[in-house]
Amino acid sequence: MIRYLIRRVLLMIPTLLGVAVLIFLMLRVVPGDVVEVKLRGDGASVTQDVIDRERARLGLDKPLPAQFVDWMKGLATFDLGKSMWTERPVVDEIALRFQLSIELAVLAMLLAVAIAIPLGTISALMRDTWVDYLVRAISIAGLAAPSFWLGMLIIMGLLAWFEWLPGLTFVPIWQDPLGNLAQLIWPALAVGYRYSAIVTRMLRSSIIEVMNEDYVRTARAKGLRERIVIGRHALRNALLPTITVIGLEFAFLIGGLVVTEQVFNLNGLGKLFVQAVSRNDFTLVQGLVMLVATTSVVINLMVDLLYAFLDPRICYR
Repeated sequence: MIRYLIRRVLLMIPTLLGVAVLIFLMLRVVPGDVVEVKLRGDGASVTQDVIDRERARLGLDKPLPAQFVDWMKGLATFDLGKSMWTERPVVDEIALRFQLSIELAVLAMLLAVAIAIPLGTISALMRDTWVDYLVRAISIAGLAAPSFWLGMLIIMGLLAWFEWLPGLTFVPIWQDPLGNLAQLIWPALAVGYRYSAIVTRMLRSSIIEVMNEDYVRTARAKGLRERIVIGRHALRNALLPTITVIGLEFAFLIGGLVVTEQVFNLNGLGKLFVQAVSRNDFTLVQGLVMLVATTSVVINLMVDLLYAFLDPRICYR
């Protein structure tokens, strides 16, 4: 296992390097100039000489190979450079929003898992009954209803029934835990409902497939209690593909909740992503893409390690 872990960590390096090269080239191909948007975006009259000096100050006048070398040197030292729009370090810009986004993603995941595992299990064990049909209807509704639309319904319901709205200013959880949860639990619920619908359907299908396997029939033939057969033999194996879905959806939530953040007035990574793209802020977009790519690679590694924990038959060599 240790050798496998070391090999996977080493394989992360060329993967992230490929992402860095790809995002650098793609951003240079996209039309637009951050200096033009910054200085002339409001219709201001700025001479070409001023624009040229600003481009030189930001290093945009250098040849692409030189810019690429600077980008790679920064990555090697974990220096993502400065935002071309705000002049602040990219690491600081991301750190301001990362705590909010990661907490929202974790809350949504916990809610989704807490809802999906019992519903998916009950639906599979009571297949083709009214309970199964009800759970499937709930999950289909979760897939059909956009998270931002559900978020607007939650806000209108809180306002109409309780005359209360979540706070507009983000409060870290270590400063005010109750205030923090009162603000983030609602967007987490809106996002977690769709999240749970995907996990529920995957878990239901997996359990139905596993219950027909030979080792489940053998466990029953040995006289084991049905609870042990389901919990120890069926559910653990059915969780393998489900964990993959949980990991992929969690990686998507990091920076992928643009509209939901707008609805709840949250200044997270999704909103920062949109701002950076609209302003052609190359350095900030590159830093955000590298963060999402790193998160995805790390989560995939954690999912693979969980496979071995849940199924002892899996042995990485």
